Amino acid sequence: MNAGGKGANQAVATARLGGNVIFICKIGDDIFGMQAVQLFNNEGINTSFILTDVDHPSGVALITVDEHGENCIVVASGANAALHPQDLQQAIAAIEQADILLLQLEIPIKTVEHIVAVAAGKKIKVVLNPAPACTLSDELLKNVFIITPNETEAEKLTGIKVIDLKTAEQAAKILKSKGVEMIIITLGASGALLHYEDKVTHIRGYKVEAVDTTAAGDIFNGALVVKLAEGKSIDEAVQLACKAAAISVTRLGAQASAPYKEELESLII
Repeated sequence: MNAGGKGANQAVATARLGGNVIFICKIGDDIFGMQAVQLFNNEGINTSFILTDVDHPSGVALITVDEHGENCIVVASGANAALHPQDLQQAIAAIEQADILLLQLEIPIKTVEHIVAVAAGKKIKVVLNPAPACTLSDELLKNVFIITPNETEAEKLTGIKVIDLKTAEQAAKILKSKGVEMIIITLGASGALLHYEDKVTHIRGYKVEAVDTTAAGDIFNGALVVKLAEGKSIDEAVQLACKAAAISVTRLGAQASAPYKEELESLII
């Protein structure tokens, strides 16, 4: 049994790499929820805005991993599926002080749309990891600063089956046309394709022996926002995010696989 959840993984990854993190979510009034909050506190994450729902259990997932390290996940969202727009009201003042708002789609889409609109109105940079894959409205996309789909998620958003750099670029250009400022399509071991302004760049990945790819995308996103908040260029931030994700797939688990700042800065892979 391991700690996980996409938002939770991203929060832990961000904190371990030196970020100042406020995590907003909803847990059940149960042992899983209490354990989760204790783990977040241990990582130095601000848990002031984690809500407890007495009507729903904490989210759980069953993960299978094959001989190549690839995973398949079945999620029971529980309380997180009941994180509604009104639940975020008490956190608005904290959100307004943030450099970056990082979201994923394991909470209701109406909640995502609401808080993205609020952040955009306050000129807060929104980084959206559109996972699990689903279709998104143009109204939402135009308020996103950076979107970070993998190949499957990019196909869901654009209709382009991403199988190589050429098709990744085609998908990225469609997302750019919808108003997203920067598009990063993650390509697993092949790294990532970055599209911003009129520039398309392939950031190469790292060759490692994968043990478990669970949470690799979450680790990527956590590292990305930390490095951007530190003032790194987008190219350098993506390169370091690829490195963090590569380190994570050499380890079992989700949150447990997230590297620390010292590892990212010193480890050669």
